Amino acid sequence: MKKLVTPGEVLSDKPLRIDNSLVEEGKTISTIMGMYDDQTSSLIPIEGLWYPRPGEKVIGVIEEARLNTCNVALNAPYKGIIILKFSEVNMVNNDIIEATVKELDKTGTIVLSRPKVLYGGKIMAVKPSKVPRILGKENTMITQVSQSTKASISVGMNGLVWVKGGDVDLATKAINQIVEEAHVSGLTDRIAAMLKSKQQ
Repeated sequence: MKKLVTPGEVLSDKPLRIDNSLVEEGKTISTIMGMYDDQTSSLIPIEGLWYPRPGEKVIGVIEEARLNTCNVALNAPYKGIIILKFSEVNMVNNDIIEATVKELDKTGTIVLSRPKVLYGGKIMAVKPSKVPRILGKENTMITQVSQSTKASISVGMNGLVWVKGGDVDLATKAINQIVEEAHVSGLTDRIAAMLKSKQQ
């Protein structure tokens, strides 16, 4: 059963390893406001900033391309940087890129690796806490949207989403609906029904 929990609320009388929680006196306690599923022991934040983790995929925009580095805007409190001596990709200002988090350095800058320029398309911003719902379990939700709309979609864990080709407007509408209804059960079926109705 899913329920809304607030910071300080007991999730379980047992010590569990759950993101956004802590264990006190053998009990697991939420540190955020979110939706808790006691069947899967998962806690999904309703709000929250993105904290970079090595290996995560992000979408960004090149702010300043220099001789040796590129500064990247990431829709986050952190700036991104690409060190060009480790990359063979040619990037210019305002390019939309997909990259992987390598590390968060001591200055609070995210060092990015494996950049790839995403040509054309549009970029949309969502709350990073909604990204897991947009992706779905094993990427089932975003695959459904992409296949139904014939759009190429890349989702960054930092809350930036790139959409190109196919029915971009329908793909955007589907993503916005997922964000708005992320806390409601049965969302996958409702998105499937919406996509099907728009295609008829």
